[in-house]
Amino acid sequence: MRKYRVTYAALLVSSLVAGQVAGSITAPAAHAAPAAKAPAVSAPAAFKFNSVPMGAGVTAVLENINIWSQPGGSILSYTLKYTNSGNSSASLMHYFSRVVTPGGSALPGNPLGADALKKKVGAKETLSVTYYVNVGQTSSLQGIKISMLVWDAKTKGYLKQTGSFGVPANYSTTAPAGTSLSTVMNDIPVAASADSLQLYKYSGKVYAKVGVSLTNKGNKVLSDPGYSAYLVSASGTSFELALSGTQADYKIQPQEKRSIYYIAEIPAYLKTDNMKLQFTKKDETAKLELAKSSYKLPAASSPNLVVGSGVVKKIVVNNNTVDTLLRNANVYAQDADAVWTFQMQLKNTGNKAVTLPSYDLAVKSVKGKVFPVNSKGVSGVTLKPLETKIVPLTVRVPLEVDQSGLQLMMIESVGAESINVPESNGNGESTGNTGNTGNTGTPSTAAPATPTAKMIFPVAYFVIPYALRTEVTSGQEYMTTNSYGSFSYSIESLQRYPWRDDDILAARLRITNTQNVSLTLPELKGTIKLDKENLPVTTELYMDNKDSSVLAPGKSAELYVLGKIAYTSEFQDMRIVLNGTQNSETAAFLDFSINNSINSIPAIEKGKSYTISGKGKTASVQENRTTIYPGESHNLVYTELYLSSEEKRQSKMARLQAYYKTKDGQYFEAGSSQSENSASPGAKQLVVLWAKVPKATDLADVSLYLGAGIKEGKLIEAKEEATGFVNVAALQLNPQANVPKNTLESTVLYPYTISVLTSEGKRMKSSDTIDITMNYSLRKDNIYDAGVLEHKLILQITDPLGIATEKVLTLGTDLIEGTNNQYSFSLSRPLYKTMDGGAYKLAFYDEFQGERLMLGSQSFVVTNVVPNKTQE
Repeated sequence: MRKYRVTYAALLVSSLVAGQVAGSITAPAAHAAPAAKAPAVSAPAAFKFNSVPMGAGVTAVLENINIWSQPGGSILSYTLKYTNSGNSSASLMHYFSRVVTPGGSALPGNPLGADALKKKVGAKETLSVTYYVNVGQTSSLQGIKISMLVWDAKTKGYLKQTGSFGVPANYSTTAPAGTSLSTVMNDIPVAASADSLQLYKYSGKVYAKVGVSLTNKGNKVLSDPGYSAYLVSASGTSFELALSGTQADYKIQPQEKRSIYYIAEIPAYLKTDNMKLQFTKKDETAKLELAKSSYKLPAASSPNLVVGSGVVKKIVVNNNTVDTLLRNANVYAQDADAVWTFQMQLKNTGNKAVTLPSYDLAVKSVKGKVFPVNSKGVSGVTLKPLETKIVPLTVRVPLEVDQSGLQLMMIESVGAESINVPESNGNGESTGNTGNTGNTGTPSTAAPATPTAKMIFPVAYFVIPYALRTEVTSGQEYMTTNSYGSFSYSIESLQRYPWRDDDILAARLRITNTQNVSLTLPELKGTIKLDKENLPVTTELYMDNKDSSVLAPGKSAELYVLGKIAYTSEFQDMRIVLNGTQNSETAAFLDFSINNSINSIPAIEKGKSYTISGKGKTASVQENRTTIYPGESHNLVYTELYLSSEEKRQSKMARLQAYYKTKDGQYFEAGSSQSENSASPGAKQLVVLWAKVPKATDLADVSLYLGAGIKEGKLIEAKEEATGFVNVAALQLNPQANVPKNTLESTVLYPYTISVLTSEGKRMKSSDTIDITMNYSLRKDNIYDAGVLEHKLILQITDPLGIATEKVLTLGTDLIEGTNNQYSFSLSRPLYKTMDGGAYKLAFYDEFQGERLMLGSQSFVVTNVVPNKTQE
């Protein structure tokens, strides 16, 4: 910080005697600029003062003079240029100036800042020195004189007046409207002019916006010089101006021209004729605010801020133009509100990155009711050159409010970090309280107004077209644009099918990139809402090839949005919302409504194949056989499917999920057994499905609602538990009645085939035991990979008395693989002692989940054996 120190006794003496000579100092007419010869309206640079001789070849001339009101009195500043035409330097300690007020007071001028260190004028040189004086309550330059004095020991009081500068009555320091003024800012030559004065009314307040054109005439970058700016009325009332948020920290390149805007709140009753813009700068040494250049403003105008539907509003931010456009406005009713959704499109049309200032958004009705809109996606957003961003916006407006004629207000905050829309009185009506602190707009002629802490300044009122949201229809393609890009979407199907105690609503969407650049899909999360219910449905998303989230131009991706609802639920329409995440914030991706146009589940004819599509899990499914296991109170429907891999690499197949559907619309969840092993290309796996159904259930036209199981948004494998399933189709089954064979040859219980070659039963005479041997062959077939098959082979032996005995035979253990193997067992009963021959019957049963099917049976003879004497 520069400090002013008085180091010469002569200056001190002159200050002490100033009061003594003040009353006798007058300006000789020969040295004053005659008022009659001045132009009618003079700019600061237009009027030239005559020079005053200071002696020994030194002259002084008044270059400029300004006055500015301060709380402690008006500060008058003036600059004197000294010219030394002599051959030796001249000391400034011998030259003095006094400001003579209209009341006759003579006040010594004090040099400003670094000028206090200027001691002399070199030979053949010129030197400018700026002085200041506190002139008290004097607020005008009219009647002001600057008296010039030199040190003279022979003169009474030691000071001799050599001349004076009288300020003409019509002298003005203000540049006329439309006139460019050559001035200096930060030691850089600048051409400046006041271009505009615009008045805005908002929330019961009036705001003035002043436009200044600055042209950098130097060879260095001109940054904000740190001036204070004031709007001054014709009566002298001043209002401090704040630099617009779109101009913060401006920099003007050499030879560049730029418009800078300032804003102030003014009283509604203030007359705005003949207003001027005044710049001041604080002198750090004197701790005073000094007047700099000023400009007369053109007549005030009130711009039309209303932006028509579909019209682009251009906003200039730091000399970059940003196109703003309100688009895709839609509305739908929810509870007692109309829910409006629309998008704000922002495009930087310049060649430099630009950061928008803080904006507030609110929707205003024709009767002035105001409803705030979250503006987080607009305020402070940074746009690269030619970058476009789409910001989704939502607002709820009570249905009792007239929905036609709504406007989206875009409001800028000046002089604060955050902004607020006008407070509401509970009915959505603005109270006019914007939360401002500081100046309330009351003017003061004694001192500049205290700057406003926060100003809420309107930028644009976008007309919102009244348009009901169009319901999406399955199979139709719709175009949309969001912050991720432009694409089309269509609802390929909307299905409803069972899931345990609930139903699944599954919307299958196709998204197509319609841009000529790639479209990056975010990690999506979805919400489903039915009718006007506020509570969202539990939702899950599945997208094939999820890892490939980048769509090339023209490419498509399919995804499922699944929601679980009570199976008894009825609804008329549904809303689906998809959101992504940008910079840790939720960003809307897609939002649409669809009516209850549930598509029927596609049917697959008997014997045809069902196809599973999925990354690394593509396969076809075909029925092998379906049969019924009869039970006491329930029947068990049983299906075997062939799952054939269509991948070109070894991979694990998707878990199959299924429900049996009967002819009368009943659903039964199917249990399953499926291999957990990887399948080779073209290999088949055997998948077993089953369900217990009431005995009276008609299974004549049973079908299988079949799909691929998912969990956490991806297809799962056999060992995992599913939370839903997708790609559901109705596989028409062909139940086959069980016809037991009358022989035990080639009895199949996959993967085994057993053939009983012979069997013999023997009973010793008078014995209570029959010894039975069974000669068999057992072969295992490994053509199909299968999971754990819970089939049991039951051997039922019916003796000659008709009494049945059962044995559970474990294939591979009790019965071993091979040819001509023998299995032996005995039956003992007291009644056998009196039995004379007879026959017994062997029967094979397939037992599954506690229910049985007879596979085949065959009778054999019991032979009585007479023991020989040795045995006896």
